[in-house]
Amino acid sequence: MTNQAACPNGQTNCYSTSITGFFPLLLSQVVGFQGNGNINGSLQKQLSAFAVAQSAQQNTPLCLLALASSGVAQGINTNGAPTGSMNGCDSMSNTGAVCSGHNLGLDISFAAKANTGCGAKQVHNDPITDPYYTQISGNLKPPFPTPTSQCPGGYPQESKHGNSYTVPASNQLTGPITLTGNTTGNAYTFWCGDIELTADVTVTTNGGPAVLVIENGQLDLNGHVFQTASGSFLTIVFTGDNGSYTHGPADNTNGPGGMLNITAPTSGPWAGMAVVQDPSLRDPGLDVAAAGNSPTWDITGLIYMPHASITLKGAIDKSTFGNQCVVMVADNFQISGTGGIMKTDIGGCPAAGLTMPQATIPGAAKLVF
Repeated sequence: MTNQAACPNGQTNCYSTSITGFFPLLLSQVVGFQGNGNINGSLQKQLSAFAVAQSAQQNTPLCLLALASSGVAQGINTNGAPTGSMNGCDSMSNTGAVCSGHNLGLDISFAAKANTGCGAKQVHNDPITDPYYTQISGNLKPPFPTPTSQCPGGYPQESKHGNSYTVPASNQLTGPITLTGNTTGNAYTFWCGDIELTADVTVTTNGGPAVLVIENGQLDLNGHVFQTASGSFLTIVFTGDNGSYTHGPADNTNGPGGMLNITAPTSGPWAGMAVVQDPSLRDPGLDVAAAGNSPTWDITGLIYMPHASITLKGAIDKSTFGNQCVVMVADNFQISGTGGIMKTDIGGCPAAGLTMPQATIPGAAKLVF
């Protein structure tokens, strides 16, 4: 037997076996059939059988993927999260995974290294290549506008005054706004530096999905709601330079936290992508301290922060007007309290325009020849 045999589809990872034996001739000798062997004076016929089988593999979608490109020992780590729950979704860590005291309500927990306590099942899997890097990096190349040309006045940053933060009036945001979109998904609106909400904001996208690019800044909800209107679709991209900037959603208020409630486009180059950090960025300003809690995240689509450490403290649910689809990709996840993702429907992500990351479960062999 060999497991490097040629398969009917051209691959060379099939199992093949052959069996050969001699069988005595009985009544066939009456019609003159003499066979092709003589064993101890007995005429016999040599018969052989050949079979080819291939290992069946099953792909399973992931709602949580820790790329762990920083080399962190545990891409997924939870401690003291007895109420945290992933509602039966599957996860993958490109290094290890440790869930102390609670399995996080995961179904299958895949990990490339040691996996302790996470999921109803623990399955080893080789590291997964970032499934979105090529697409997102391509989206950020020309004809994507040169960011520095969009921000000739620089990047105003929040300053702290007592227990509150302020930015110049030009970077304060309030009330309903309309962003220009189009059906090709490459209608960009640039905001430069830190943006701070001073009231609830509802975004209507006119003409199709829109892309909001925040250059060298954060989106500080400041205790307010930032949401897409019914029938509007938005991708928020954080990009810029490595350094002292914060690149992500935040809530710096001392009062009740705000809410990020957005629906990603369902088609075009940014299909399924809700919140994106530029994968070329690598600095501490990418990390998110209290995802799902302060602020609350109600998001339909992909949350892509490939070099960030995300501390997940609250439950992340779908957006008000979107399908049930939440997928998170980060360097690593630190989960506590009620940290988790609300259940994703089977058809939720395809309907939301997102192809989910996948891990592979080896299965039983199937006969192919």
